Amino acid sequence: MQLPFLVGTVVLAVAGAGKLRHPDGTAQALRTQGLPSHRGLVQALGVLELLTAGAAVAGSSVAAWGVSAFYTGFTGFVLLALLRGRPMSSCGCFGEPDLPPTRTHVGVTALLAVAASTAASSGAVGVPPVLALGPAGALSTFAVTALLCALCLLTLTGLPRLTAARTTIRGAAA
Repeated sequence: MQLPFLVGTVVLAVAGAGKLRHPDGTAQALRTQGLPSHRGLVQALGVLELLTAGAAVAGSSVAAWGVSAFYTGFTGFVLLALLRGRPMSSCGCFGEPDLPPTRTHVGVTALLAVAASTAASSGAVGVPPVLALGPAGALSTFAVTALLCALCLLTLTGLPRLTAARTTIRGAAA
């Protein structure tokens, strides 16, 4: 479970950086669901995501549980938004205003929550166990992690945009 855990920590760091740079997308998503939505709160969340991801990558099992908690929260938030059916143009995950929530998003974040919990339970998390694989094992693990991070980010950002565009085109054609 080390590979999906590493992917989850990197994606969490990207999400944290996105919230720091552009807190308005997340603030709007929270506001739409009736939750506290101050920009400062969103930026603090971004800092906490970055710190948690950094500590988890460094090998902290406690931080790995934090990664799991973040993904469990994200899953719950997107599920809540989908079930409520309130109009929401963005899930706010990456600080971008145009990433509508999807069922795929729920599946990805739930999977990353399970991966983080499993890794945290094992006690061997982050980069130290990967480095113990030796140069070839570590290099291949990091390369596959980078590829899976790119695919995960495309799933969480590109797919919702594509789905929204398809819906707009179908609506215009009708």
